[in-house]
Amino acid sequence: MGRIDGMHLAVVLCLGMLVGLVWCQDNVSAVYIVTLKQAPGAIYNAEFLLKTKPFKQDGKVNRLDKPLASNVSRKGWYNGHNISRYHDSILRKVLKGENYLKLYSYHYLINGFAVLVTPPQAVKLSQRREIANVVLDFSVRTATTYTPQFLGLPQGAWPQNGGFETAGEGVVIGFVDTGIDPKHPSFSDNTSRIPYPIPKHFSGICEITRDFPSGSCNRKLVGARHFAASAVTRGIFNASKDYASPSDGDGHGTHTAATAAGNHGVPVIVSGHHYGDASGMAPRSHIAVYKALYKSFGGFAADVVAAIDQAAEDGVDIISLSITPNRRPPGIATYFNPIDMALLAAVKVGIFVVQAAGNTGPSPKSVSSFSPWIFTVGAAAHGRVYSNSILLGNNITIPGVGLAPGTKNASMYTMVSAVHALNDTAAADNMYVGECQDPNSLNQDIIQGNLLICSYSIRFVLGMSSIKQALSTAKNLSAVGVVFYLDPFVIGYQLNPVPMAIPGIILSSPDDSKILLQYYNSSLNRDALTQKIIKFGAVASISGGVKATFSNSVPKVMFYSARGPDPEDKFLDDADILKPNLVAPGNLIWSAWSSHGTDSAEFLGEEFAMLSGTSMAAPHVAGLAALIKMKFPSFSPSAIGSALSTTASLNDKNGQLMMAQRAYSNPDLNQSPATPFDMGSGFVNATAALNPGLIFDLAYDDYMSFLCSINGSSPVVLNYTGLSCNTSTISGADLNLPSITIAKLNQSRTVQRTVMNIATNETYRVGWTAPLGASLMAEPMHFFIASGEKQVLTISINATANSPVVSFGKIGVFGDKGHTIHIPVSIISKNYSNKTNT
Repeated sequence: MGRIDGMHLAVVLCLGMLVGLVWCQDNVSAVYIVTLKQAPGAIYNAEFLLKTKPFKQDGKVNRLDKPLASNVSRKGWYNGHNISRYHDSILRKVLKGENYLKLYSYHYLINGFAVLVTPPQAVKLSQRREIANVVLDFSVRTATTYTPQFLGLPQGAWPQNGGFETAGEGVVIGFVDTGIDPKHPSFSDNTSRIPYPIPKHFSGICEITRDFPSGSCNRKLVGARHFAASAVTRGIFNASKDYASPSDGDGHGTHTAATAAGNHGVPVIVSGHHYGDASGMAPRSHIAVYKALYKSFGGFAADVVAAIDQAAEDGVDIISLSITPNRRPPGIATYFNPIDMALLAAVKVGIFVVQAAGNTGPSPKSVSSFSPWIFTVGAAAHGRVYSNSILLGNNITIPGVGLAPGTKNASMYTMVSAVHALNDTAAADNMYVGECQDPNSLNQDIIQGNLLICSYSIRFVLGMSSIKQALSTAKNLSAVGVVFYLDPFVIGYQLNPVPMAIPGIILSSPDDSKILLQYYNSSLNRDALTQKIIKFGAVASISGGVKATFSNSVPKVMFYSARGPDPEDKFLDDADILKPNLVAPGNLIWSAWSSHGTDSAEFLGEEFAMLSGTSMAAPHVAGLAALIKMKFPSFSPSAIGSALSTTASLNDKNGQLMMAQRAYSNPDLNQSPATPFDMGSGFVNATAALNPGLIFDLAYDDYMSFLCSINGSSPVVLNYTGLSCNTSTISGADLNLPSITIAKLNQSRTVQRTVMNIATNETYRVGWTAPLGASLMAEPMHFFIASGEKQVLTISINATANSPVVSFGKIGVFGDKGHTIHIPVSIISKNYSNKTNT
């Protein structure tokens, strides 16, 4: 069935210390990620990659642009082999005569290596002057036909890129995920007669294995590799299930890749039903796959970092990550971990990084993507709903879910419960017989031609029983269809539509299930003496659920989408950084599915699957970022993020404030207006993002100044980047982000934001709404800005009350030529001191 998906990281540190009541054993080898003090290749050579080639807008130069020339490869300007040999020499010196195994040399984004050693050997490495950090590897595991129309792509963003035939062309999106099914039509390169060259700046390769034969890659799928060395050393890699190749044995990676950049107009046919035609957000973009996650065990950070490092070296323009930590990284700040610091180096060389927010909502501080250089995406509903219903013989209609046809001609059929159709009466003692998993336990003579009633228990939620098997049972017994009632112990579980080849429905609440069972039991005709059933009197008809209905009360933030504020450290101190950055479609998303995919049993063997989660939202934004990159090829990563953020929508399709679900159980009955900690800047607006007017820009040095402002961070920054902190530092609130977040407002605070005009000359006015308990002033209130010029906005915020309760405001900047940007303002706690009384 459809599922809420996410990827999680679990971190365990073990260097001879007590961790979770288990002592590390000196003789047990483990994988460690070792970073050196010397800076990686990307740091030393970023200036080479970012040589300025100004973008011209209406004859003027936009000085924001710092492009990587389209024909320049990131390879060849440094010697990775020499770095690898240097790593080998360190290991030989430190561990002379001892057993160890180097898994990877990281040389592009991180200067370091992954190595299999014992804890005492890890201590030896940590004591070397060349070595900065030694961190134990941590485990990882995994976290659309209508969304292009919902986002307005056919009429808006695609025409600005030349139509869907060219939308995103020349842009390479790298996916660190579970691999890809190269045979899927979403990844064919024969869909257009228009020339489709591989971008010259991309230099990746395509692995060739038995599972991923020659010819798997093409002009669409331009690169594919897999990374599993850490898993192999642990003895948990199963080549028959996990595939030692880029082939997707899970389905998740195929789904995310097609969501972002799948071909346009691919028919979505599941269980024989046509649900429309699918398209990625940037259907002409190129795909590069870096498989580092696997169905049977998830994955490990050493493999993920190797995948990210390789993607950056190959020349991808965008990295899409549906990976979040299972717990907050240890240390002085959440930002200091191998993955985030590698991604910071990726941003330095011009790569836009998109990450899922996580599926741990709706509680505050549940967001699991922390760093300001990473664009964090939450999940929202997009209005398409598949629902069906069952009409009982007593004229009561009950709603449910199921991607299933209705009963023929809306005819009424007799209903028979599985527990009343047993072959062996002794089987009644089996409490699971009602789940319809075993056709041999049921009597075909009783069931044939009728609707079979089955129990949907907690075993379905846990994967011990399946809808697919129950449907197979019904088909084998010649049932007309299947009706699933919800076991009363399944409380608050959100059911997604499940594909069914025969008429079927799942009642999605225990209360509705009671109504069905009361009618059914009251309609049984029993022998007065023996109490045996003489006649099944309950009848019903099922309406089809294969046609979608659409709501205007969307978008809305889904209950599972992780929320801010952004936790700065393991003590849950709040950061002056807004997370998530925005929300995008993530609920009930149709996309391509791997022929080997086993992650969602209900879609086994299908070419498409419907999944939900922030993992589905992130690739939507990755694809839309590709459209921006195509139109503005020299935009920095922060400029792309700014265009997405400042143009995001705050309202639903009815023009009302966007809502956010607040509870897992009955989420639509527990919702209230969304705040920036729910939705970031709002819901992504693809068309407006291609014409933002004003841009907030940030450079690598700004992020470095921010990291250096964290108390005690200087040695950590040096260890990860090889660069020393200078005297110039800035706080998170002072970063030139398209948002303002202040964790602790102590009387007053003044911040500045610098905007650049990438459009024509325009006059703007500034307005605002102050957060409750504070006053706000923005200057100037009016300004004229020429194309390519900059304007500084000074924002003064003063506390007017003492309050620990978070409050929100916003600043709007309105141009006389139609450009509008908004800046969310979030104040978490306010300390007001009355100077007169003092």
